[in-house]
Amino acid sequence: MNIPQSQSTAHPLTDTPINKIYDVVIVGAGPVGLATAVGLLKRGIDNILVVDQARAFRQVGQVVDLLPNGLKALQYLDPNAYEAVKTASLTFINSQQSDDKKTTEVIEPKPPKPSLEWVSKNFQGQKIRSISLSFDVWFKNYGEGRVSISWYDLQTSLRQLLFQDQVKPNHRCINVVDEQEFGCVRLDCVSDTSVEANPYAYWADGQKNNDIQSQNSDSDPEPSLTKSFRAKLIVAADGINSTVRKILYANSSNQAFAKPEYSGFAAIYCREIPDIPNELLKHIEEKFFAGSPIVTLTNYEHISECPRMLLINRHILGYILHIPVEEIRVQGKSGSDLLDLTLQELEKAGFPDALKELVRLSPPENMLQRPYYIHRAALTENIPPAWSAGRVVLVGDAAHGMPPFMAQGANQGFEDAMVVTTLITNIASYNNWDNKQAIASAFEKYELLRRPFMEYIQEATLTQFPDSSNQAWQEYNKKVYTRNFDQVIAELLV
Repeated sequence: MNIPQSQSTAHPLTDTPINKIYDVVIVGAGPVGLATAVGLLKRGIDNILVVDQARAFRQVGQVVDLLPNGLKALQYLDPNAYEAVKTASLTFINSQQSDDKKTTEVIEPKPPKPSLEWVSKNFQGQKIRSISLSFDVWFKNYGEGRVSISWYDLQTSLRQLLFQDQVKPNHRCINVVDEQEFGCVRLDCVSDTSVEANPYAYWADGQKNNDIQSQNSDSDPEPSLTKSFRAKLIVAADGINSTVRKILYANSSNQAFAKPEYSGFAAIYCREIPDIPNELLKHIEEKFFAGSPIVTLTNYEHISECPRMLLINRHILGYILHIPVEEIRVQGKSGSDLLDLTLQELEKAGFPDALKELVRLSPPENMLQRPYYIHRAALTENIPPAWSAGRVVLVGDAAHGMPPFMAQGANQGFEDAMVVTTLITNIASYNNWDNKQAIASAFEKYELLRRPFMEYIQEATLTQFPDSSNQAWQEYNKKVYTRNFDQVIAELLV
């Protein structure tokens, strides 16, 4: 796998003079790309740039769960980033609101409320396991907490720690070229002047100007400007549909891995179900929620084949159904088709009548779908494709994207950022920006450390422990959440 070579000294329109070469250009201003930039800046590497295809940063996107391993990595990158993200999280905002209320009202002393939990139950309403949603409970168990934060608030908290001119939206990467004559890599971008779309849409229905496919199409919008940037290193944090990955793997033995592979799972989602009969609502709340804001329901005797339904009750009642299904059965389907498919899958799996009745009340216009894709860290027969080539390295979903079942996408991305930032800082400290062997060795260390762990995370994500034994979950929690990151970093620098 090689970066395409420059054929001549001619170059497109540049945003900077020909002699301007950044130390690092990061492709992708999502949480992982921004965390990488924040970590580099904290270590004195300020000749950096972050580019992103988004035309503007807007309040759209899903809620992200940051777990102990992700928060530990973020704290290593920059303690200020860690504090800013915690402060902006829904976990602490809700806690602060509760504290404010207590200071303005006279309240009789009461026993402490039990920690809110995310509960997993079978169809009979029996609890199989539970996960605390309390920061303090997680901190006590794993030495670090858990927070929930909106994508936009996470992005904003990190972006505000960078200088304004270090982040350039409206720059969609279209090419990466190795310019040996300048001792750098050139990144070509398109700046669109067409109507603004929504590049951070999480659920796509193809109807509400948030169709992910259309935004990530290979066709160039018109009118547009092509601009180029040069860098000693490029960190590609541009997501599972990574353009940089496609460029690196094109016309090589890894071409089959350039685009993400369908994981075999998809989600069907209903944001809100209005006008639920009181009797049905009461039955569902008492049998399944029982005071929990979120519950996962499935047939634990046949967990590998059975869909999982996440019921969410936060002021409004909605659900997400994760199903093992052919991609063609969900991709591009109408709301009515998705509703029919959901009812078919619930019937086939033997879901309780109350849940099927609830789904029947779903307005078709509220139905959304999302196929889940993966870049496999492990392959059964072939050698997995490398996560770096020359001066370019893939991180986060661009390297090992996967379904969100274990909430490890952003968290593993922060671990990547922690490792790559450490290695780049080491390159800078020895002024090895032009030492190809030192750069190759650094990225090889990154991959040797991260790939085996990602194999484990992806396996856990796709199987979710079919035997559903508490022992398997306890082993997973210990392995993922209680690692000593100081030891990890020390191993990198040997």
